[in-house]
Amino acid sequence: MKAMLINTYGEDAVFEAADVNKPELKTGHVLVKIAASSVNTIDTMIRKMGKDLPFSPDTPAILGMDFAGTVEAVGGGVKDFSIGDKIYGCAGGLAELPGTLAEYIVADCNLIAHKPKTLSMREAAALPLVAITAYEGLTRAGIKQGQKVLVHGGSGGVGHVALQLAIHFGAEVFSTGGGEKQMALIEQLGATAINYKAETIEQYVAEHTNGAGFDLVFDSVGGANLPNSFEAAALNGQVATTVSLCELDLTMAHFKGLSLHVVFMLIPMLHNFKREKHAEILGNLTQIVESGGLKPVLDEKRYSFAEVGQAHARLESGQAMGKVVVEIST
Repeated sequence: MKAMLINTYGEDAVFEAADVNKPELKTGHVLVKIAASSVNTIDTMIRKMGKDLPFSPDTPAILGMDFAGTVEAVGGGVKDFSIGDKIYGCAGGLAELPGTLAEYIVADCNLIAHKPKTLSMREAAALPLVAITAYEGLTRAGIKQGQKVLVHGGSGGVGHVALQLAIHFGAEVFSTGGGEKQMALIEQLGATAINYKAETIEQYVAEHTNGAGFDLVFDSVGGANLPNSFEAAALNGQVATTVSLCELDLTMAHFKGLSLHVVFMLIPMLHNFKREKHAEILGNLTQIVESGGLKPVLDEKRYSFAEVGQAHARLESGQAMGKVVVEIST
């Protein structure tokens, strides 16, 4: 099969086209012909940092985690999938799991689900990693109908999904953005946009919560922004973050009695730990999408299989609005 390989990691790492062996089918897995794969920040980090990240695969490596495609063969013990099924998932591209920048993948059935019928392959490929992350963060934080929820980074990959899911779960949703395009997208998706460059936290907390703070803060920016989430949260509030690789002063969180939920959605893939939870979440997401509660936003630029490097550069440029997707086959 055709694949795009990384032979050497680093800032100048490039993808090289190669012919490699088609993966062999295994029990509990399906062979999938991949139609599309999306680019996530973690993919670009692996390409540049290589073995500085403990979960980067050995080179030559097939990167790429998200995919949508068609089942071509079914392994022993598989009951929920048949040849010809359209599926999606996040099933490779790290540790010993070959990735999705290839014509085929053998995917663990605990990491996939039937693709939403209302989405194209490109749209479906955009969802798994970011949508599982958003779903896990919101549900672990106990999102409830009627809550006031703040999403930091609501125009980003994870953020634009978290925003829509929070609305689906019945919350009143607000979201920060830093430019006209970002603010417009947030409003278009159904949330109240907050320009964090023009308003202080104290100002928008006063304006939107009468000074009480938000019941739940979903922070897809994280890092240095986490103290802002603590400041914006209500007493005994919930904070979920997807980026916590940092040292923090938790004094404010202590005195406000906050609960902090750290989401690292790669754990089931890396450790083969409760992988079936990802299949369950993806199944729930399919239902939410088909009910009209979630629609991925795709960047305006399209990329072919041979243009994977350009797709990575697009995501890293910060210019993309929505998910960057690579079309593997038609």
